[in-house]
This record gives sequence, structure tokens and C-alpha cells, in this order.
Amino acid sequence: MAVPPELRAQLQQQVIDAGGSGRSRLERLVGFLFEKSGLGMEYSADATLTIEQAYRTRKANCLTFTLLTVALAHEAGLQAYGQELDDIVAWRVGDDIVYRFNHVNAGIAIGRSRLTVDVAQELVMSRDPPRPISDQQLVALYYNNRAAELLAGASPAAAAPYMAIALQLAPRYASGWANAGVLHLREGDPRAAERDYLKALALDPANAGALMNLVALYRNNGDEARRAVYARRLEKVQVKDPYFQFLQAEDNARQGDFAGAVQHYRRAIRLYDGDSRFYVGLARAYRQLGEERHAQRAMNRAAALSRRSAGGRN
Repeated sequence: MAVPPELRAQLQQQVIDAGGSGRSRLERLVGFLFEKSGLGMEYSADATLTIEQAYRTRKANCLTFTLLTVALAHEAGLQAYGQELDDIVAWRVGDDIVYRFNHVNAGIAIGRSRLTVDVAQELVMSRDPPRPISDQQLVALYYNNRAAELLAGASPAAAAPYMAIALQLAPRYASGWANAGVLHLREGDPRAAERDYLKALALDPANAGALMNLVALYRNNGDEARRAVYARRLEKVQVKDPYFQFLQAEDNARQGDFAGAVQHYRRAIRLYDGDSRFYVGLARAYRQLGEERHAQRAMNRAAALSRRSAGGRN
């Protein structure tokens, strides 16, 4: 989380030198991060970068932006920390393998107030409040996500060093072990992959990524008995997961099964009624079925949720 000297000097001039209260320093820091007169940072989903790389390119995904924000807030004398949101749409699926990407943002404590700085707040779906994490866990997430990106790009040899560091920094992070299993599978070692997936489940019995990958592993090697055991466990997790139901609905819609999409959108809404995007998807599906009255009702609910969300951020 080292801050380049040029960035530190710019921060000193635009944020720190004016002094003032913690809240005024935070306001200047947020302006410095987003405004063109400062860094003018832009969100880019695939920009898992170091702080120096983000400074050079002015691009960052949620993880890199959080690293940057926490590091600069520390420089400005603010109490800052990473926050992780576990319950989000955070899956990347490819070649029958699931990678897990949790969302993170920056938390700032000023007196009794707890404030959040998030570069991707419009893009993230979450039921639960964020969970504070240590700087070490935040750095571990950087290495974990970088490894997962390299794996998605079919580069297991390049991913291995990042994965090793991630596990060293956060040995009890279940999704890290699930991603390590993907790495071992890509390296041609299904037994090591199985051990990693089971380690993930020992740490988090409801880790859907590990369960999905175990089901696929046992299916591919013909172990029907174990596949069935873990498939039942996976189904119990998925049936309670509104975001899995949402992804199923989106998949149904892409395939033209709009009646199936409506069923899954409605299941997602029954599990969690607070995400406007569930209702937007439901409205689109209803329109494809010619049910305009239901579509309009869903859009009205989506608009109400969006207004509530915007009001909570202002």
C-alpha cells in the first residue's frame, strides 16, 4: 500500500495543507479522488492494479480504488479501513468453473460516524452492510483477485505466485482456497483441487463457489455418489440466495424463456425485496410476455427503490 512520492506531494497540496476537521479533510479527499483537478479516477472492472499503477492510469476497480483510498486517508490522518461485502452478485463462470469476487469499499471513521467511499456503488448488489477488514486482508484480496483474473485469462503459471501470497496473507479466507482449487485444476492436479475445495468448505460450509466446483469435479471424474452429496448441499445454498435466483432469471431471459425468467426474478424478490434491478429484470420479462400491467407495476417498484437508494447516499 505504498504511496508514490509524486502522489503524496499532490495529496499534501490539495488535501492535507488546508487542515481543518476530519470531515473537511475527507470531503477534500473525495474531491481529490474523483474530480479532474485531482486524480479524476475512473472505474474499470478489470483494473486490478497497484496504487502506483492506478495513479499512472487513473483507473481502478473496486479493490484497487479501496487500496488507494485507504492509503491516502491514512496519509491524511484519517481512520480508514477496507470493508468487504460478501452477499453480492460476484461470480465469474467459465469452462464450468466458478471464480469468486467479493466487493470491497473504503470505510472512514470520524468520531461516531462511519462513512463509506465506493467507486462502484451503482454497480454492486448487496443485502447486508459491509464488514470491516484489516489492511492485511485487503492486500490478500488484491493478490487473490489478481490470481483469479490471470486464471480467467488461461495463465495458471502467472497466477500461481499471486495465489500463494494471497493464501499466506489470509489462510482462513474460504474463497481464496476455492480459487486455489481452480488453479490446481488448471495445472492438471484434480486431487489438489479437491483438497482446496474441501478446505474452503471447512472454513465456510456454504461457500457456493467451492460447492459448484466440487460438483463439477465429481461429475467430470464420474464420482456420482459424491457429486450428488455436494449437489444437494449446493441446492440448499442456492435456494436461499436471491442473487443466484437473479442470475438464473437473467440466463432464462437470454435464452428467450421469459416465463422461467419471471419465476426466478420473483423468487429473488421473495428472498430480498430491496434491489431495484430485480424489478427492472422482472419488468423486461413481463413486457416480453405482453403483460404490460405487471411490467409497469414492477418498474414503479424499481423506481421507488432507486429513489430510496439515492436518498440514502446523499
